[in-house]
Amino acid sequence: MAADDRPQIYLITPPDFEPEPFADRLSAVLDAVEVACIRLALASKDEAQIGRAADAVRQAAHERDIAVVIETHLKLVERHGLDGIHLPDGARSVRTARKELGADAIVGAYCGTTRHEGMNAGEAGADYVSFGPVGESVLGSGERADRDLFAWWSEMIEVPVVAEGALTAALVEEFAPVTDFFAFGEEIWREEDAAKALRALIAPLG
Repeated sequence: MAADDRPQIYLITPPDFEPEPFADRLSAVLDAVEVACIRLALASKDEAQIGRAADAVRQAAHERDIAVVIETHLKLVERHGLDGIHLPDGARSVRTARKELGADAIVGAYCGTTRHEGMNAGEAGADYVSFGPVGESVLGSGERADRDLFAWWSEMIEVPVVAEGALTAALVEEFAPVTDFFAFGEEIWREEDAAKALRALIAPLG
């Protein structure tokens, strides 16, 4: 696969972690594999905990000129010097986020398996949309974002698209021609050596 056509790598943090040890794990991954963006996706509702995590991730990422977006928490973007927001509710909040953060911030939207929601998010000003899960999962409805959705999107829509959820090396190979980014989260963090796990997953990209 030509370098220009190669999908970029996007990382999703675990839903819970201790900032300093995780920053070391994250740094090891970032030094091993070229990464375009990191999504801070904590389950916590504790503002102080999220803030400490945001600062640790931002420092590791920005030292390497990698963008960081935070899931959901719009008001924490500027407070912690992050690059933008990832919205898990499709197109619903895109215009509000864009107005709040300005033209230079990254605004991304997760649109599940719904082409229509993705189109609405793009029209509302999202910088990227993500679809998933692309792999088998018993979580949520269990519905998958299939290759046809990505193939149609990559042919018809200019807004970059992210493939995420239950990824395997086989799925990376299958979806590589039709996506702009692969987002990896628990697929790598559940392994002792996250960098090794990521390299194995993206091996089909060459």
